[in-house]
Amino acid sequence: MLPLHASPRGKMHRHAYPNGHTALPMGGSGTFEIQPHKFQPRSHASTRRRRSNIIKAIGAATAVLVILYFVFPSLITGAIPVLSFGLLAGSEDFQLETVRYYDLNNVQGTARGWEREERILLCAPLRDAAPHLPMFFSHLRNLTYPHNLIDLAFLVGDSKDNTLQLLNDLLVDVQKNEDPKQQFGEISILNKDFGQKVNQDVESRHGFAAQAGRRKSMAQARNWLLSAALRPTHSWVYWRDVDVETAPFTILEDLMRHNKDVIVPNVWRPLPDWLGGEQPYDLNSWQESETALALAETLDEDAVIVEGYAEYATWRPHLAYLRDPYGDPDMEMEIDGVGGVSILAKAKVFRSGVHFPAFSFEKHAETEGFGKMAKRMKFSVVGLPHYTIWHLYEPSVDDRRHMEEMENERKAKEAEEKAKKERLDKIHDQFENPSGQWDDDKTNIRDMAKQEIVKEVSGEESEKKPEKKPEQPTEKQAEKKPEEQAEKNPAKKAEEEPANEAEKKVDEHTEKHQEKLSEKEPADEAKTEKTKEIKAKIVDPFDEIPVIGKKDAAPES
Repeated sequence: MLPLHASPRGKMHRHAYPNGHTALPMGGSGTFEIQPHKFQPRSHASTRRRRSNIIKAIGAATAVLVILYFVFPSLITGAIPVLSFGLLAGSEDFQLETVRYYDLNNVQGTARGWEREERILLCAPLRDAAPHLPMFFSHLRNLTYPHNLIDLAFLVGDSKDNTLQLLNDLLVDVQKNEDPKQQFGEISILNKDFGQKVNQDVESRHGFAAQAGRRKSMAQARNWLLSAALRPTHSWVYWRDVDVETAPFTILEDLMRHNKDVIVPNVWRPLPDWLGGEQPYDLNSWQESETALALAETLDEDAVIVEGYAEYATWRPHLAYLRDPYGDPDMEMEIDGVGGVSILAKAKVFRSGVHFPAFSFEKHAETEGFGKMAKRMKFSVVGLPHYTIWHLYEPSVDDRRHMEEMENERKAKEAEEKAKKERLDKIHDQFENPSGQWDDDKTNIRDMAKQEIVKEVSGEESEKKPEKKPEQPTEKQAEKKPEEQAEKNPAKKAEEEPANEAEKKVDEHTEKHQEKLSEKEPADEAKTEKTKEIKAKIVDPFDEIPVIGKKDAAPES
């Protein structure tokens, strides 16, 4: 049998196709033969044309999208969820109900947040705060920052009074305002006990022995409240104690205007006048000192330094002691520790990890540890020494004891004054109107002296027995006129009778002696001189008696 390559059909080429056909058949023309009905390729021109059309369509669509993005950005935002099958959730029509999209780049906090409608979270930890809540809500109503941009968050813990019930009632009342701008935003009330056993009286709260544990417990309460209430929409967080008595209505804008990461005002408290009138209250806002750093190195790992106690002499510059009532309220002071009475901080500070340490952080806890941690993370922490708010005055045990002593002294003084007044009234009743009685006695003695002189004159007349003169009718008529008037007024007549009789007798005595005078002298002049001499004998016995209780008259110049 002949080999395959020797067959009359032609030799099998070693480079033939698998079907046995060769690319160049033996004895052929040397060209590539393909039957027209097998593996016919498409035209190269049509392929290029189709590819060009696809590229043009993609380019046109891209150009249209770019133009629409700059002309109608909201339309593109609505089209994104459609193109992404709802994964980006850019439109409410296509987003899932459980998906929310927040852009935290727009909640950084600025110096004029009220114009940019930046939301504030106002946090207030409460414990047995029922006596102070009405005052606190009066401050809330007076805030000038838009109320609809303020969210309220309260944490009630370890309370024994009706703080929670009163808080609910006050919130219902404040939200009844018909003006939407006066109503507050979201309100959260949290109830969490931390086993705080320190009493709320002044001695227990501010006693040195309770400070470390109390500060750590308060730090936990602040962290729980913040973590539960902070929302992605908040740009600022404002911490405020409920027992602040006086604060400016514009405090949020005033602090926000400085555009600092953490900022606090100065806090003082009023005192009674016998205690000095006023006093620094919050000593937790301070600058670090070398003495305090050296002291911290000598303490245990869990020790907590607290300001204002003789046990820890830190010699730090305190914000409270740098206050000038007439200073610039916008003056800033870099500080390391902050007090918790009133703190305004940007929300990004807490989102970055700064919190209130419930442990010893650089030998400090709670708000002072918060300030230390914020400084460690390169945030700005400042205080305003001349911008002052006033904390409520709460008397201590020593103050109450002193107040009781003062009250007892006041009562004793009042009792003494009352007894003195009773004695004076009694004397006045016994010797009523002593000056009037003296005048009456003086008048009586003068009358008695006149009567004695009249008697002497009448005695002389009886001895001499002068001749009677005929009475002239004119004189009788003159005498009848006062008598008629006296008859009309008997009381006056009785008073004037002794004086009239004395004068009559003196006149008669004068007339009798007038006859003995020289005829050269006129009768009227002799009568006048004699009358003067006789009347001169009638001396007032009280003219030379000094009046008791009156000073001597000044000598004439």
